[in-house]
Amino acid sequence: MAAGRSVRSCIHPLLRRLRSDRGLYFAFSTAAQQRSTGDDCGPEDPRDEPKHLLDDNTSEHKTVKLEEQVHALTERYQKALADSENVRRRTQKFVEDAKLFGIQSFCKDLVEVADILEKTTESTIEGEYNDPDSALKKICEGLRLVESRLQSIFTKHGLQKMNPIGGKYDPYDHEIVCHVPAEGRKPGTVALVTLNGYKLHGRTVRHAQVGVAVESQE
Repeated sequence: MAAGRSVRSCIHPLLRRLRSDRGLYFAFSTAAQQRSTGDDCGPEDPRDEPKHLLDDNTSEHKTVKLEEQVHALTERYQKALADSENVRRRTQKFVEDAKLFGIQSFCKDLVEVADILEKTTESTIEGEYNDPDSALKKICEGLRLVESRLQSIFTKHGLQKMNPIGGKYDPYDHEIVCHVPAEGRKPGTVALVTLNGYKLHGRTVRHAQVGVAVESQE
């Protein structure tokens, strides 16, 4: 009997402690579960918000960078097109000028032949020229026909003789070799021509040697 009481007296405290510990365990488990449930149903972790904002900012930054690159490439492409067009135009102009003015040196030599023909016909003796049976007259007429034909060929290929008499002196077309009294002519105008000038498609290939009218000093 005494032994039984002694055993029960030892067991009862252990059972009470076990019940107490089990209650604490259940209470702790319930609280943990509620906390877990509350976390699942509650708002998102605020620590996740900066991450979303960072992702948005990164995407926007990439978009801006891509737009800048596209703009830069577009400008470079347009500049390359403009440069290419300028090169094409310059090349085309060079080719056209080569076609037009490639015979410039040849024309300079030919106009000297025209000068000889003109001076030869002008230097014919007036008396012999008027003689209908004169051989010199026939030669001069032939020379004049050659001169006329040569001038028509010049015109066909864009080479034209200047006719500056009475016109204003132009340093780009004329070369002053003397001054003559105005005598009713306007000062500064061309009064005489000692050597004909020529232009090839509007470009001067030989300046005309002229005398310019000036006011006479009494």
